[in-house]
Amino acid sequence: MALETSLEQPAPVRQIATAIAGWVDRLGAVWVEGQIAQVNRRPGMSTVFMVLRDTVADLSVTLTCSRTLFDSLNPPLVEGAGVVVHAKPSFYPNRGTLSLAAREIRMVGLGELLARLERRRQLLAAEGLFAPERKRPLPFLPGVVGLVTAPGSAAERDVLEVARRRWPAVRFEVAYAAMQGPRSAAEVIEAVERLDRDPAVDVIVVARGGGSVEDLLPFSDEGLVRAVHAVRTPVVSAIGHEPDSPSSTSWPTGAPRRRPTPPSAWCPTSSRSCSRWRPPATARAGC
Repeated sequence: MALETSLEQPAPVRQIATAIAGWVDRLGAVWVEGQIAQVNRRPGMSTVFMVLRDTVADLSVTLTCSRTLFDSLNPPLVEGAGVVVHAKPSFYPNRGTLSLAAREIRMVGLGELLARLERRRQLLAAEGLFAPERKRPLPFLPGVVGLVTAPGSAAERDVLEVARRRWPAVRFEVAYAAMQGPRSAAEVIEAVERLDRDPAVDVIVVARGGGSVEDLLPFSDEGLVRAVHAVRTPVVSAIGHEPDSPSSTSWPTGAPRRRPTPPSAWCPTSSRSCSRWRPPATARAGC
């Protein structure tokens, strides 16, 4: 029932806030679909705080759940996951905020995929495949760079042009492979292993542009991660743009920091700077 108010008889804030809380409470538990935007596990608290974002509109709401529920999710809940939540809406009059208290959380669609990828990454990390001490130093001056990329791609053009501009003496041995789709992981593995068998190749660069999560899936393939771990030649990941994060960014032989221009990790600036150039301390590759 609507409140009876007027210009002469306005309702105080506390009355409006209490009424809103009562209306929200009568809504009961609801199923809500959205995307996890933030996860905040505060030390010593039994409640985990998250942000649930609408997948279409620029809207979000605070989502809370017990630490027990959060820790029981398998695969683990990660930021970016799409979820369907059974939750009880609550309005807190003192703060004037709305939140959802989750009773059940189910990951679906792309969110479930991202969660599985994160679980796989954690398992490989637990084996030590991404340990910094396993990364081999990049060569001082690469005479021959092995490049794995798609034929005629923008990534191939960018790497070749930038590298030759920085170090005209550099030579490339290019091995083409599909950089997305069901054949991609197997073809990239074959290309990396073929270049690794060439004793003239000093470093291998795997390069492609950005794309959707589905486009970049081959570079989170466990077989590819293990293949890169096994080769003797340092491998640098130049996969995707800055916001993209396939497992290649943690490859056991991948440069641990992404650069806007990948050749900056392994190519000196010019022939005149040859005597002074060293690989950056943060650029390490290989096991």
